[in-house]
Amino acid sequence: QVQLVESGGGSVQAGGSLRLSCAASGFTYSTNCMAWFRQATGKEREAVAAIYTGSIGGYYVDSVKGRFTIFQDKANNTVYLQMNSLKPEDTAMYYCAARPSGCVWWSRSTQFAAWGQGTQVTVSS
Repeated sequence: QVQLVESGGGSVQAGGSLRLSCAASGFTYSTNCMAWFRQATGKEREAVAAIYTGSIGGYYVDSVKGRFTIFQDKANNTVYLQMNSLKPEDTAMYYCAARPSGCVWWSRSTQFAAWGQGTQVTVSS
């Protein structure tokens, strides 16, 4: 079955960096939209970034552009989210998601059926 396993979360001070990983299995990796979402306590889940596994470019929400980079290791079916210049408002549970299509409307969480368990990111000021 489809499995998405996130890792790499933790606690850092503002201005620091973290790299999240999402190891995918159980499906044909090469034709999927892989995305990262996050959900802060008391808030709705929001999109962060996405990448189509058949290409190299990424999509980002405005709040993380220039600070976060999504990339992948196709040989190991793994998607990464490099997060630099972290801010306290980046604090959230981060989730990996996948769907067997392109990344049109990628920012809508309802477009994704497969989700990981999440990894916590905490940024202190």
